[in-house]
Amino acid sequence: MSKPVQNPKTREWQAMSRDHHLAPFSDFKQLAETGPRIITKADGVYLWDSEGNKILDGMAGLWCVAVGYGRKELADAAFKQMQELPYYNMFFQTATPPPLELAKAIAELAPEGMNHVFFTGSGSEGNDTMLRMVRHYWAIKGQPAKKVIISRVNGYHGSTVAGASLGGMKYMHEQGDLPIPGIVHIPQPYWFGEGGEMTPEAFGIWAAEQLEAKILEVGEANVAAFIAEPIQGAGGVIIPPDSYWPKIREILAKYDILFVADEVICGFGRTGEWFGSDYYGLRPDMMTIAKGLTSGYIPMGGLIVRDEVVEVLNQGGDFNHGFTYSGHPVAAAVALENLRILREEKIVERVKAETAPYLQKRLRELADHPLVGEVRGVGLLGAIELVQNKASRERFPGDVGVGMICRSHCFSNGLIMRAVGDTMIIAPPLVISQAEIDELISKARHCLDLTAQEVLG
Repeated sequence: MSKPVQNPKTREWQAMSRDHHLAPFSDFKQLAETGPRIITKADGVYLWDSEGNKILDGMAGLWCVAVGYGRKELADAAFKQMQELPYYNMFFQTATPPPLELAKAIAELAPEGMNHVFFTGSGSEGNDTMLRMVRHYWAIKGQPAKKVIISRVNGYHGSTVAGASLGGMKYMHEQGDLPIPGIVHIPQPYWFGEGGEMTPEAFGIWAAEQLEAKILEVGEANVAAFIAEPIQGAGGVIIPPDSYWPKIREILAKYDILFVADEVICGFGRTGEWFGSDYYGLRPDMMTIAKGLTSGYIPMGGLIVRDEVVEVLNQGGDFNHGFTYSGHPVAAAVALENLRILREEKIVERVKAETAPYLQKRLRELADHPLVGEVRGVGLLGAIELVQNKASRERFPGDVGVGMICRSHCFSNGLIMRAVGDTMIIAPPLVISQAEIDELISKARHCLDLTAQEVLG
């Protein structure tokens, strides 16, 4: 249970929230009644709230704080750039040095043959850009009917109108008459939740085959692209069976459509490789990026585009698309410094060799808990499935809300672990140490015990 508020500033800030602020993904009325937790400072993998509570951030903010909190180098990079050139746009045949240098740095890290970047302010804007660029690409090639984008149920591609439509979140589609026309969805490769009696291998192949079935249903002449996260993040850290991506690659090779990897969560080291596409051996035509690009210190996103696609775009005249903050020089300067830290401190290499194997080993120790039906993970991503019956994978009744109960216990016991339905997920900063992983697992087990006491008696 939450403790009584002691700091008068907490109440003051909560009143400001109630009286003036509309929060993202929130029940406004409920939040006004309870008041938000006020986070006031952070360092490394820890946060502190206005009541003085120290919290281990098991979600790296929103999957993004790769190099951890409190990196003065990133603040210094922003300060220096703000003094020199705080802003200028990239329109009208004009550019500034930081985004040009950043595009080169990203191209050096991206899969071979992906050497061009269109910058945006977020991953959502990156996917809006993708939709327009993909359709522009096919129009240039004389195939304007190729407009349909195939995505996956329960995938997440942002919260703009196009991003939310591309995503497969039903509860988002229910608001705002979504998805917009020209976007269709296929089943997700979620064996634990939807595999039934099939083996993971058989289910992975079945889920992949739904892409081919949808291409044939819509007609190859009408399909522009398939977009997917290498690992579905906000959908509950859905890690495809090993058979899934090889079959998808086989299907993509048969048809004349583009493949877009949404790397907003997987990109910049989360899997122990620079990109999820590297981890799975994928060959995307475009990759959406954001989050870890700047470690969340300042908003920035983008779209990395394969050279062969750019060659076509070069024949199409103006691409009538862009944002005021495309290639913002301060954001680009921070991103450059963030990438320098990741490279020079060999953070991605350390994730692959040390911390990811250790986290996955420790995380799987939770599989013996009476509430846990499955533990899965890749790199510094993990999911814990909460179930009523371990043998049958049977869930708790919907009105129990076991995931939210567990999340509440986490909040009250110094750990941020996110609930997606009855799946608890983690994605800590890439700089987390083995000792901090031990603390995370210890706190997670304690919160699972508290949850079990509440729901099982």
